[in-house]
Amino acid sequence: MALASISALLGEPTIELAKLRARANAQNAATKKVPGAHTHDRIKPFPSLDLRLSDFQDFLDPFAFPARLKNDGLSFVEHKNTRLSDTCQLRQNQKKTRQACHGDVRPLRRTMIETEKTGQERQRGKKTWTYRTMVACMIATVILGVCRTSRGQGMATGGTAVSARPLPPGMKPPLVRYEDVAARAGLTGVNVSGAERGKQYIVETTGTGVAIFDYDNDGLPDIFLVNAGRLNDTAPEPTHFLYHNLGGLKFEDVTEKAGLSHTGWGQGVCAGDIDNDGYTDLFVTQWGQNVLYRNQGHGVFRDETKARGLIQPKPRWSTGCAFFDFNRDGYQDLVVVHYVDFDLKQTPRPGDKAQCQWKGMPVLCGPRGLPAETISLYQNDGRGNFTDVSDQVHVTGPKSCYGFTALISDFDNDGWPDIYVSCDSTPNLYYHNVAGKLFEQIGAQAGIAYNEDGREQAGMGVTAGDYDRDGLLDIFKTNFADDTHTLYRNLGANNFDDATIASGLAVNTKYLGWGTAFLDVDNDGWKDLIVANGHVYPEVDTGHTAEKFKQSRLLYWNRGDGQFFDLSAASGPGISDEHSSRGLAVGDLDNDGQLEIVIVNMNEPPSLLKNLGPRTGNSLIVRLLTASGSDAIGARVTLASGGRKQIDEVRSGGSFISHSDFRLHFGLAKATEADLSVRWTNGKSESFSKVAAGEIVTIQEGKGIVSKQRFVSAKP
Repeated sequence: MALASISALLGEPTIELAKLRARANAQNAATKKVPGAHTHDRIKPFPSLDLRLSDFQDFLDPFAFPARLKNDGLSFVEHKNTRLSDTCQLRQNQKKTRQACHGDVRPLRRTMIETEKTGQERQRGKKTWTYRTMVACMIATVILGVCRTSRGQGMATGGTAVSARPLPPGMKPPLVRYEDVAARAGLTGVNVSGAERGKQYIVETTGTGVAIFDYDNDGLPDIFLVNAGRLNDTAPEPTHFLYHNLGGLKFEDVTEKAGLSHTGWGQGVCAGDIDNDGYTDLFVTQWGQNVLYRNQGHGVFRDETKARGLIQPKPRWSTGCAFFDFNRDGYQDLVVVHYVDFDLKQTPRPGDKAQCQWKGMPVLCGPRGLPAETISLYQNDGRGNFTDVSDQVHVTGPKSCYGFTALISDFDNDGWPDIYVSCDSTPNLYYHNVAGKLFEQIGAQAGIAYNEDGREQAGMGVTAGDYDRDGLLDIFKTNFADDTHTLYRNLGANNFDDATIASGLAVNTKYLGWGTAFLDVDNDGWKDLIVANGHVYPEVDTGHTAEKFKQSRLLYWNRGDGQFFDLSAASGPGISDEHSSRGLAVGDLDNDGQLEIVIVNMNEPPSLLKNLGPRTGNSLIVRLLTASGSDAIGARVTLASGGRKQIDEVRSGGSFISHSDFRLHFGLAKATEADLSVRWTNGKSESFSKVAAGEIVTIQEGKGIVSKQRFVSAKP
């Protein structure tokens, strides 16, 4: 398209593209950026400028752009599955005082929705104006580097750290001292995920998940660790590990006895009761065929993948999963996330392509440049058998996502569970549940597909929690190195705001984050954050990049005023010790009222973190059961104490392709009792007054409180 045509479309005088090109190139030179730096290293602050108008021709034509949306499975007017481009063309109206595509996407989303409600002619006029605005912003950001985009292979990065804020006068953080007690607890199984050094393919880097669940209903949560494999055919096949909780933070390896000896390249795990028999089953995602292990009820599992309808037509690389009752019929359905359409024979090795470099080092290729994937949804027929209904309920769109972790929650408080998927270097997906009949993918409109700059990030792990106690579940997502993690504050009505900077969580960019969880480390009633970190390239240790393959963990303390404080350096060796970690799960493993943390470490045994600091505050643990005796996935607890409320939901999956204890932990600070309200998945509610602190309370639907167990004092 001629330059004059661009000007005519935009309704502006002719742009002197050569001058802008020269200006941007001069700015590139000033940054002294290494040419061709690949992949995970998002270009910042200005892209290497190699513009061809043909790159933008489908955006520059007001007729071609709707066609592009349609081809991507999108509908502009219906605002279903709308995508923002990675040059933030829909991000230009954050506030009236900001005009440089850095802003809040909500004003333009509202413009789009209002446009839909107007008459036909105004609708066309608005769309034409929107196309022009999007094109103008897109061209400006690509040329001037506002959004710091990169279209090469690898992963999206590019965040900027913000200096940490000091604590206000008089505010003191808690004394926290996490220690890794895994070895003396008996957790000794070594993780295997490809070669320890010299990894050749991306499948060797993603690591595996962990599940905390009570498989034998003895009241003590057990631990299941997923293992992957080796590409060397002569090496012995690694196994998963199931550790039976003996009490007092002591565990026994019962993998073989439980029938969980494994073949295949494991990735993630989630737990749920597929047939409502009261025993929790396991689903393990794999590169290959996924596996459903049905709990037989006497400490033994059986592979029933084929019998239950969960064999895939062809092998796929699946990552995250979660059980949930999407249509509220009383039976657990299953969502499975897929990462890359991966063919070992078609994937280049490090050095095979010039793009497969990172900070001057040849590294493995992907995910960019490899075929993307989508997600699958399986409906339970009420007898524990599954049917793929992905197309019928509109969760299968174009294969445009490198998906990792599925997070299930009722984010808009309408009583129906929604699906959020963290995606690696592609926009995150948010499937809003429309009354159990279908889903609408509205991640962009909701403000949780991109960060506040309109950039996709390399999302890994994700967790939900009401960090500001406003009755709405917020989302925290971990990302690749050279970027901040992201906190999306829930504003209600499927509207979120990127609160990363405002909350004080933009203070670290050198860590590559994976598993994460909201948890209350000091029982003050405010949800804190734990993050497991670790690089994907072992070569960074010798590559003179000032980065490490093994990294410490991060612990952010919730100040209670909407902000977090980085407490990592003062939280004990369990946080400061360095590992290349992946999956993470939390649960009260010794029933003492405090949550332990289990973390998968690449090429090492796992970590079991126990807080040995002074006990502060009271707490309460709530277990919710359905009428049939299964853990009530999707049920919500609203707890009131000390004049404030907390909420949480029973959840399968989450973190980074992992699964945490079904039981809900609430810090009560100085309160000695709390009032509880339970909203069951069928929409019915029950209330319980003056429930005492210091107990594990089990509530069964329709029967009320069926058991109470005082916390025990357990030291490793």
